[in-house]
Amino acid sequence: MNFALIGAAGYIAPRHMKAIQATGHNLVAAYDKNDSVGVIDSYFPQADFFTEFERFDRHLDKLKREGLDIDYVVVCSPNYLHDAHIRFGLRIGADVICEKPLVLNPWNIDGLKLLEKESRRKIYTILQLRLHPALLALKQKIDNDPGGKVYDVNLTYLTSRGKWYYASWKGDLSKSGGIATNIGVHFYDMLTWLFGNIRENTVHVHTHDRASGYLELDKARVKWFLSINYDTIPEHIRAKGARTYRSVTVDGEEIEFSDGFTDLHTRSYEAILSGQGFGLDDAATAVQIVHDIRNARPVGLHGHWHELAKLPLAKHPFE
Repeated sequence: MNFALIGAAGYIAPRHMKAIQATGHNLVAAYDKNDSVGVIDSYFPQADFFTEFERFDRHLDKLKREGLDIDYVVVCSPNYLHDAHIRFGLRIGADVICEKPLVLNPWNIDGLKLLEKESRRKIYTILQLRLHPALLALKQKIDNDPGGKVYDVNLTYLTSRGKWYYASWKGDLSKSGGIATNIGVHFYDMLTWLFGNIRENTVHVHTHDRASGYLELDKARVKWFLSINYDTIPEHIRAKGARTYRSVTVDGEEIEFSDGFTDLHTRSYEAILSGQGFGLDDAATAVQIVHDIRNARPVGLHGHWHELAKLPLAKHPFE
């Protein structure tokens, strides 16, 4: 099958290129306004590339007139453009595979459902944590618990970013959706997939470089903390030279899922191509959660809060 890629210069695009190649298909064209896309040579050196969307659009139309249909449009563009680029894929008669977050606002999903029905095409998203072996085992354990147990969960995700982050679209709340959306949306999907529906969503801290809060789910009480500030990483982790720290504990027991990420996009593609991919309804809950976090007024350190939420706040690097 034939694929076209929007957002070829981004961090995540190579994982999609690898997945297309690994599943035996072909990337025929790619677009990005930036031309730092030499990575394409590692996967599809014959793919056509465009830095102007209008030329990319015309090229795909030309291919269709010549008898070559695009089966899938892959969307790896900045978050705020996902909705428009998904719509583009449907308009040219392709199914769409979109990176997370699928969209920034819950009402965008409602609109896409109508277009999906009208076009008779499908929209898929990447929710790769649902395919991780360690998390699949945890879900089986939770689902098999007959006692209605409610688990105590701590989620910590610290992934350092430099000053470049704030100069890019990722540092613009209106374009990225902020910290919880940009680096956390897949964790909220994981949590609700594992532990059920939202009963409470409280935000304690939400600034340019961190967010923290409390989620009460059907089967879990979750304290969470996300940050891109290197100074929030525990000292014993920094001593190892690491700039990222990820931890999920369930009733005090660490769930180790640091390994096994390499091939999850390929596994996602395998599921999509076999008709088992994750669609609009699967993505909707996490989109609602991050929208609510983004628009909530932080309450400060009241109630059930994550221990790292008490760390001193940092100034914006451009202030």
